[in-house]
Amino acid sequence: AEELQLSKVTISKALHNHPDISTQTKQKVNETAIKMGYVPNFMARNLSAGHSRTIGVVVPKIAHHFFATVIESIYSTAYKNDYEIILTVSQENAEYEAKHIQTLLSMRVDGLMISVTEKTRNTSIFEMVRKKDVPLVFFDRTIDGLGYSSVTNDDELGATMATEYLIKKGYRKIAHFGGYHHTNIGRGRTTAFLDTMKSHNIDVPENWIIEAGFGEDDGYSSFMKLYKTGKMPEVIFAVTYPVALGIYTAAAECGINIPDDIDIVCFGDSSYQRFFSPSITYVHQPAAELGEKATELVIAEIINPEIRQEQHIVLPTELVLCGT
Repeated sequence: AEELQLSKVTISKALHNHPDISTQTKQKVNETAIKMGYVPNFMARNLSAGHSRTIGVVVPKIAHHFFATVIESIYSTAYKNDYEIILTVSQENAEYEAKHIQTLLSMRVDGLMISVTEKTRNTSIFEMVRKKDVPLVFFDRTIDGLGYSSVTNDDELGATMATEYLIKKGYRKIAHFGGYHHTNIGRGRTTAFLDTMKSHNIDVPENWIIEAGFGEDDGYSSFMKLYKTGKMPEVIFAVTYPVALGIYTAAAECGINIPDDIDIVCFGDSSYQRFFSPSITYVHQPAAELGEKATELVIAEIINPEIRQEQHIVLPTELVLCGT
């Protein structure tokens, strides 16, 4: 104000892009602010208005093609709606997840978007979110029965299509490396696989259904566990693409060739696909659309708290045939 010989009110209005101030004055004020190293405290400004224009996001992994795509979509959708994203990564650790949620709440985020860890069982932190009256939307991995909205992929449809495809190819000896059954995606994909096999009167040995996590290490350890039994299937249906990558590593160590000795189909894909010949047939998940829908849903709940109600959006999946 002293530099430009203008009133503090004029400076404030110019920095807030107020219509009362001319374009020429706004430009002069902003140029001078930059020269003087002034950076507005948007957090303080927004909190004084009763909102922060921020959304807290918690994901289990970041070095994962699926979540990387979802996160990019969340960012772009939030930006279009004038919201900032504060991203945290739980690293599949339920304690980290709870801590991140507490931190985000202390930062006064307007809403939360969460994809829970493979180990999340305690729901007390989500009850805290409810007491704070902060909108929360689960995406991909959810916890049922808490009354929160969610956006997920059609896991049952995808697993059914993958299993039907394998059966039509003539496979009968099919194993499944599934995720933890207490998670919605692990439970949904395994249940659909078993139901489809049963509908075709195909038995699945109990030790061919291996419950584990969703990462490469889980695929590796599951394959080694199966290999030690001495009875191998013709094909493995993997719960995620990282699990499929773990299978590749373990198979190579055991001198087993994929797909000649044993074939793989998985849920989800990756940019790694181009390095495999032939590529893996997989179930496509609309990751970008999932991120967009989840962000739009939480923003709608932020803007209209009086009409906030539980919604569950399920996006269709599709089977992508590769190397056939």
